[in-house]
This record gives sequence, C-alpha cells and structure tokens, in this order.
Amino acid sequence: MGLLLPSSAWAGRLDNAYDGNIFSLYAGDGAMVPPRNSLADSLRRRRPAVLAFYLDDSSDCKRFAPTLSRLNGEFQTGVDMIALSTDSLDPVEDASPDNPSYYWRGLVPQVVILDRAGRVALDRAGQIPLEDLEGSLSVAAGLELPEAMARGRTQAMEVNEINAEVVRAP
Repeated sequence: MGLLLPSSAWAGRLDNAYDGNIFSLYAGDGAMVPPRNSLADSLRRRRPAVLAFYLDDSSDCKRFAPTLSRLNGEFQTGVDMIALSTDSLDPVEDASPDNPSYYWRGLVPQVVILDRAGRVALDRAGQIPLEDLEGSLSVAAGLELPEAMARGRTQAMEVNEINAEVVRAP
C-alpha cells in the first residue's frame, strides 16, 4: 500500500544532503549556474569578478546562497558573478590566475573578489555578511554604494520554496 502513495520531497537547508541546485532551491536565483562568463573572459575584459566556490550538498552553502543571490542582483550590471561547484573543480598546483583553481583553498563556501586589474580584493570563507561583500565589491568595482547599502539596510532573504503549476491534459 505504501508503494502506491507519492513520496514526499525532503529538501533541508540545514543538512548536508543533495537536494538540487542550491541557488534555485534556497536563493530563488537558478540563473546563477552555470556562470554567464568565465574568469578568463572577466580578466581579459578588465571586469571585476566574484568567484563563489560552493557545493550543492553543503548546509553552509545552502544557508549562504541567498547572500550570493542578493549580491548578484545588486551588482550584476557591473560585475561578473562566477559561481563554481567545487565538485567539478580540479585542484591544479601550477594553475594560472585566469583559472579559478588558482584561488580555491579547499573551503566552501568561499568568496574571492577580484578588482578590474585582477587583484584579490577579498578572499574569505564561511558565512560572510552581505555588508562586507557589498563594501569590498564596491571598492573593487569602483562603484558607489547606494544609500540603503551604505547604511546597512540591505539583507539577504532566505528562500526555501519552489512554485510549480500542475496542468492536466484535456
């Protein structure tokens, strides 16, 4: 009898289980993955870049995803947001600065902000406050923070819901 009933989906933001793309599940921004630009392209075009190293099955990354999504929404026109799953990242001992492996320290979540010249403006791991990321990115990009950001009135919203509509065929 139990086999005939539909099973429940158990997505958990606080566990280390794989639920799917953390940005669409927990941040409401599935468009962050795959990244629109490569690090090499960003450096060649002299655009500031944010490297966000994550794992889809890490509770720390699940909780941090809304912060990255908010940062992407605030700076997307002037900065390249490059979210990289470390599952597909190969450590390379002699990696060049245009290879994301060059910056990854084996930690998740880890954020590296590069300025227009490709210099590291921030390299931190863990739950980094949105205000710290906004300030570092503002300096790296040469952009003035809007008043709400400068006064610390922005915050990342947690999302743990997927909206779907079921349509029956006639």
